[in-house]
Amino acid sequence: MIIMIFIGLNMLTMTLDHYGQDEMWSFALDNLNIGFIVIFTTECTLKIFALRHHYFREPWNMFDFVVVILSILGIVLRDLIEKYFVSPTLLRVVRVAKIGRVLRLVKGARGIRTLLFALAMSMPALFNICLLLFLVMFIFAIFGMSFFMHVKHRGGLDNVYNFETFGQSMILLFQMSTSAGWDTVLNDIMNEEDCEAADHETGDAGNCGNTMVAIAFLLTYLIISFLIVINMYIAVILENYSQATEDVQEGLTGDDYDMYYEIWQQFDPQGTRYIRYLQLADFLDVLEPPLQIHKPNKYKIISMDIPICRGDLCYCVDVLDALTKDFFARKGNPVEETAELGEVTAQADRPGYEPISSTLWRQREEYCARMIQSAWRKQNLPPGMEDPFSPDEDYDDDILSPDFNAPKTMLTIEEERKAKIRKNIKENLKKRDKENLKRRVSYPRGWPVDPSAEPEELLDPTSPKDPLKDSVS
Repeated sequence: MIIMIFIGLNMLTMTLDHYGQDEMWSFALDNLNIGFIVIFTTECTLKIFALRHHYFREPWNMFDFVVVILSILGIVLRDLIEKYFVSPTLLRVVRVAKIGRVLRLVKGARGIRTLLFALAMSMPALFNICLLLFLVMFIFAIFGMSFFMHVKHRGGLDNVYNFETFGQSMILLFQMSTSAGWDTVLNDIMNEEDCEAADHETGDAGNCGNTMVAIAFLLTYLIISFLIVINMYIAVILENYSQATEDVQEGLTGDDYDMYYEIWQQFDPQGTRYIRYLQLADFLDVLEPPLQIHKPNKYKIISMDIPICRGDLCYCVDVLDALTKDFFARKGNPVEETAELGEVTAQADRPGYEPISSTLWRQREEYCARMIQSAWRKQNLPPGMEDPFSPDEDYDDDILSPDFNAPKTMLTIEEERKAKIRKNIKENLKKRDKENLKRRVSYPRGWPVDPSAEPEELLDPTSPKDPLKDSVS
């Protein structure tokens, strides 16, 4: 964002250059230009230092590097050009190199990138249409030279735009293919009055036009070139732009993956390609659509079955694969992982990659651990008291199933579970209060009562802790 602001300021300083400016104004603009070059050079150097040779694998980084080099050369060579070559045109070409910095805005504008992508996809079709237009112009240039080579020069025909040579005919037809100036050309090649008629005895062709031939010739050419061929350019570009926009809206693009890794860097600043399992929920919550999964996403993470490596770490490619499969599953096109795909993934270069579990198996392990803990507590609880923290069988049985899918109302189910635990605790407390009240009513006031004794022991006359036997003895 900061670099984009500097690019915008650089664009503003470019617009301040004007004709007839004084030396002070030129000095200020030159210093500002040098300041921007220093900023962009520093950015490029820091990126190369951080990414090393990986910096040159990204096309946009290569473009930034070339722009920085050209900007530095523009400053260094300016004095040399003025001293030795003294060529104002060459100096202007070197100064124009700084315009390349403006194109860096394309990197941050997703809509412009989509439009450029559509234009690039249209190039093969546009090349074919260009060949078709050339053939049409070639044929009509030959016809024009045959019928209107000797037409008198008037408003639309002059020494440059005429049908006297093939090259000049092509230039005139190219001008009319944009529907520019065709009316004056038609008026000149229709002229049959203000001209010299042909003399068949001497063989002089004259310089008159032909009304019928001119109308048929120019009308046919305009319909084929302007109304059909030229509009085919627009149709092809719009079709590819519509397809590119649909792909962006309905599918995953390279920009989505780039944004995924940019956000990953915030959670993995050391570049280890791993994040902790506890960070996974926050990471999925801050992702950009369409990969984003808002909180609460606990059970969605469980259903995606993401591998967990040793140390409770999740690998970046595993998370991205799971998100991609989830995206296509939501679109109704689930991705089925084949055996070949699994072999390729297993053989990939992943330093320290040692999966020991997954999010689904981790949930099953936690469920089993809760059941064991609940059984142990029940074994050690006093008789008649229920374990308030026992696992909810209706709630967790689906997780043990291989066909587990995340429930739609996850937050509601979690709240119901917590409410059930609170209800069990309250019922147990009420039950204990009733037993204590019953114990106090069963014995006269002043009789010794062991407060640690359970109700069953107090009511059992054979109990060794019977207060009645103790008092009599």
